[in-house]
This record gives sequence, C-alpha cells and structure tokens, in this order.
Amino acid sequence: MEEIKVGLLGFGTIGAGVVKLLKENSALLTEKTGTRISLKTIVDLDITTDRGVCTEGITLSRNADDVLTDPEISVVIELIGGYEPARSFALKAIGNGKHVVTANKALLAVHGEEIYAAAKKNNVEVLFEAAVGGGIPVLSAIKGNMAGNRFSTVLGIVNGTCNYILTRMTQEGADFAEVLKSAQELGYAEADPTFDIEGVDTAHKLCLLLSLCFGTKIDLKDVYSEGITSITSEDVDFAHTFGYRIKLLAIGKMDGGQIEARVHPTMIPIDYPLADVHGVFNAIRLTGDFVGPVMFYGRGAGMEATASAVVGDVVDLARNLCAGITRRCSPLGFLDDKVTTLPIKPIGEIVNKYYIRFQALDRPGVLARIAGALGARGISIASMLQSARSADEVPIVITTHDAREEDVRKALAEIDTFEVIRSKSTYIRIEDNLE
Repeated sequence: MEEIKVGLLGFGTIGAGVVKLLKENSALLTEKTGTRISLKTIVDLDITTDRGVCTEGITLSRNADDVLTDPEISVVIELIGGYEPARSFALKAIGNGKHVVTANKALLAVHGEEIYAAAKKNNVEVLFEAAVGGGIPVLSAIKGNMAGNRFSTVLGIVNGTCNYILTRMTQEGADFAEVLKSAQELGYAEADPTFDIEGVDTAHKLCLLLSLCFGTKIDLKDVYSEGITSITSEDVDFAHTFGYRIKLLAIGKMDGGQIEARVHPTMIPIDYPLADVHGVFNAIRLTGDFVGPVMFYGRGAGMEATASAVVGDVVDLARNLCAGITRRCSPLGFLDDKVTTLPIKPIGEIVNKYYIRFQALDRPGVLARIAGALGARGISIASMLQSARSADEVPIVITTHDAREEDVRKALAEIDTFEVIRSKSTYIRIEDNLE
C-alpha cells in the first residue's frame, strides 16, 4: 500500500499538533510503516485562523462530508470533542467503512458501546489511546504487553487542571478560587471548568480504564464522582501534618466480583509515588497478578503530547492495513462476546479510612460527644488533632480506622446537628494501602 489517506475532524489545539507531527515526521512514519500517511482533508467551522502549522497540500473544509464520504480517505481522526456531533460523525465514518481514531473520552464513556458495535458490524477499528492520559501509552499497554494479567486495581491522576490546582494549593498554601483563576489565565483551565473541577472528566477516563482492565461495560452514571471545589488550604495543611497529600484520584478496584468505581479527592501518603505527581502531569498505576504494580507517568494533555498518542494510533492502523489485517484487537482488548457487565459497588458500602474536620465551639465535652457518635456507628478514631482556637471556635481533626462510608455519613449527619458544631463537617477519604 503506497499511501494511506487520512481525514481530520477538528482543527483546534490537538488537531494542530496532529498536523504538525504528520508534516514534520512524515519520513520517519514511512520508515516505520512502509507507507506514506497523507493528511488529505481537515474539517472545522473555522478554517481561516492561523494555527501556526503548515497546511500546504491539505484541503480545508467546513463540511464534514468532505471527510466522511470521501472514498479515498480510510482513516478519520475525530478531535471535535463532546457528544454531538462527534457521535454522529463517528458512526457515519464507520458506516462508510472508515477506521476511527479519537481522543474523545466523553464520547466513548457515554456512547462507546454503540460505536464499538457499529465498528464490529462494519469490520473497522476504533482506537482511542489519546482519550486517557494524553501522551501516556497506558491503554495500548493494557491491551498489549500487559494483556496476560488479571488486574486488581487501577488508580489514576488523570486531570491536569485539578492536579495543577491541588499542587499549587499544597506548595503555596493558596486558596482554591485564587488558583483556579490563575489556571484559567494560564490556559490550564477552561473558561467553564465544571467538567474538570467537578470530577466529570476524570470519571469519563475511569470508565475507559475500567472497561479495558476488567472487560466490562461501565455506565457513567454508576461511577461515583466528586470534585475538588470543597478542598481548602486548611485541609491541605492538615493533610501534610498527618503525612498525606491530597489528589483527585480515579479509583478502580476488583472486590469479590464487584467493581469499585469512584472519583474523589483522596489523601495518599507523601512517600507514595502518586503523591509526587505535580502540576499538569498525569500518572496511572495498575496492579496485575503477574506484573505487580506498574506506574505510567507523563504529560496528560497539551498539543504535542496528545498528538503523539493520536498519531500512534494512526501508525498502528497503517501497519495493519499494509498487512491486510483489520480488527486484530477489539477496542477493549477482550473478545467482543467476552465483555460482560460487572456490578458496581455502591459508594455507601466502600470501606476506607477517613480524615474528618469539625469546626466546633471550644466547650468541655465536645470531643466526648463526637467520639461517642462515631463509636455508636462502629467508627474508631486513629488519631486526633485540635488546632489553635480562633475566637470561641476550634477546628478538631481526626483520622479513622477502616469504616464503611454509609456509617461515616450517618455519624456526621448526626454530629452536624450538635449545637456546638458551627459548620458542616468535612471528610476526605484516605487510601494508604495501595498494593
């Protein structure tokens, strides 16, 4: 095969990176695939703004059908993002016998099952390495080199915006709102950062990781998701005192035939490798029964890092097409009829250690009342810290031994009704047994 022609939907930051890579490393890609990978057409609503990359020899269009119905184009790269029209475009490309490469985690987390089924019916491939971790090749590793393992856990820091915010709060003692504003000014956070800071983006990525690790269909609504908006500099300081750092963690665990699928701020030990993932960097840690713990680390976003993963998928397709092979590996790495639907463990049944902060009046007997309410729910205190009083109030911070989430919530709901408690209690889950 002398040439493989590619169409690109979406000419934003990542799209510009893909164009740059395909242009600058064209000869290298030919040396590695035995064919010329040619970008024929780019489609975007805005085809006039200068992206700082060379588009000589490439057709620029506002009409998606110029890619989706072109018989010469065999690979479509979808970088529009979101649910629609990305879903419709992907399905139309697949229906026309084209392979699809996408970085769209939201699309696959919500509509993946429909898209994978269409790809099977039309004997084409859907590849999405760039959807999780930007340039980190974790999905191909799960499907490839680590395919011989049964996975027990997958843990990830997979949202650079949240990790940047928490890193600065940790290193500078800054408040959340202050750092978020700075992140927006620097381009690390969107003008509307809701999907990032509320944990939705991380939940999308966790859906894909769980599907590949455990061979199961995951419904996004079953993934417990909690963002970082309630984290204060005070919590960050107390975490350090107890020997922890706070990270927004995607957590997937196999637990007796059920899957724990949750996204939330988590305290992890300072000497643990994930605790040293700073700024906009991402990291994913997997534990397999034979390989043991393995951690992937790198740039989780950005033009060049994400473009690297996108083009890596195109190269994989090019090699298969040159060899006359299609669907050598299914999208999730399992045979299609072996993908099951495992139950998700309700968040109330999760067992964790907890950090809990109370703001209480400085009165005799307060600690006894708090300890009594916790003890009545079977929650034992591991450590306790009472900070310096402010006027007539004092923060009381405790950590617990293992406790069931539902018991913790009920105990705190009761404690928050005490007249000596001045504001709603704060709690953060602790993960310090991560093997």
